[in-house]
Amino acid sequence: MGDIVEKLRRIKAIELELERRRGEDFLALYNTGEVVHGKQVAFHKCKKRNRWVFGGNRSGKTECGAAECVYMARGIHPYRENRKNVCGWVVSLSQQVQRDVAQKKILHYLRRDWIEEIVMSSGRKDSPESGVIDFIKVKNVFGGVSVIGFKSCDQGREKFQGTSLDFVWFDEEPPEDIYVECRMRVMDRKGDIFGTMTPLKGLTFVYREIYLNRANDPEIWYEFMEWSDNPYLDGEEISLLEGCMDERALQSRRFGRFGASEGLVYPEFEEAVHVIEPFPVPKEWQDNISIDPGLNNPLSAHWYAVDFDDNVYVVYEHYEAGRDVDYHAQEIKRICDLLHWKRDARGRVCALIDSAAKQRTLSGVQSVAELFYERGILVNPDVEKDLFSGIARVKSYLNVKNGLPNIYIFKTCVHLIEEIKGYFWGSGDTPRKANDHSLDEMRYYLMSRPKKTPPKAEKSVIQKDKERMLRRMRNK
Repeated sequence: MGDIVEKLRRIKAIELELERRRGEDFLALYNTGEVVHGKQVAFHKCKKRNRWVFGGNRSGKTECGAAECVYMARGIHPYRENRKNVCGWVVSLSQQVQRDVAQKKILHYLRRDWIEEIVMSSGRKDSPESGVIDFIKVKNVFGGVSVIGFKSCDQGREKFQGTSLDFVWFDEEPPEDIYVECRMRVMDRKGDIFGTMTPLKGLTFVYREIYLNRANDPEIWYEFMEWSDNPYLDGEEISLLEGCMDERALQSRRFGRFGASEGLVYPEFEEAVHVIEPFPVPKEWQDNISIDPGLNNPLSAHWYAVDFDDNVYVVYEHYEAGRDVDYHAQEIKRICDLLHWKRDARGRVCALIDSAAKQRTLSGVQSVAELFYERGILVNPDVEKDLFSGIARVKSYLNVKNGLPNIYIFKTCVHLIEEIKGYFWGSGDTPRKANDHSLDEMRYYLMSRPKKTPPKAEKSVIQKDKERMLRRMRNK
């Protein structure tokens, strides 16, 4: 009897599925089954107004943008306040790309009975998939009519002027002037910008303005999406794609990562994994401070803690240029007071420092290390400075093992985070020498720690018995 009931249940589920498919309600099927694309859901749940998905090919990024547009136009967004008479644009690189990618995805999620009218730029509206759509009028569940317009970057910036919008979806990276113009279009309605792209153009304005977020815009959010994040992508297909790409192509086309022609030094770094919210650090975790003095550059100092599982935490940052040793020493002591940082019996602070701090300049009779020492900062300049060994050590901490790395950075350490994200190999197989002060002193600190060795295998009872017998024989 139980088998019959189970078979009937499965038949009913199949009938319902076929009914949904006949009605072309693919939006109802989107991330609602047993298999869910977690990063797509995170994108839709995010309430920030400038959201981006940097994804490899076939990672599922374009589905995010198309579903988001239809959610908003229909007034059925599952995670946002909905409204009627929504107006938005879908921006593609060219009309051909619009027809083949973004437009196709919109029509896939937009059920035919939801469409009030389709206006074509070219082609027949009874076969919109074959032509280029100008705009679609969509029936909104609140009784109004929403408009999804289609634009292409090859039209030029002037074609993006004058309209107030609720959203703009960039399918792939637009030129900067068009991005800026579209931001103006959503301003008065407090609308949304969202983009889905594979970063193939190098370190463009999207890298600076979105990934690095140099303006510290609180409304910016992004995530990386790769092949393994897409639960609908077959494992054999992933292996096939991997086999026909070199490492640099994989970084962008699989992982959706930015890269210069020379490549990232630390592609292992992922902000969503390694950067965490600050929390009160137990006093037992306090370990050391590391300083790059930057005689003619910014001084960088970070406070490092280590938990009982040997994971490193970068918990505070001091980064400032144009100041003397007196100022920096006072700041370091002030931060130590703020953190209740450990001191020696005479109230002095211990720290590592670049060995260059031992050198005396022509303009002074004391070295930087001596000046810090006199001001109660006991700096140790005997640090390991080999660049390539240091990079390898940093990589070993950034590497994710069993789902977790061995180093975490508090999000308040903004300069260190920016330097990691912008550290690229240059000519001669060495990193480009620019804005690496925080990275230098992080290397000094990690190189000062004991090298991790795998735990020794537990000895068997027989091995232990043999060792006892050998000790007895030696003692006779």
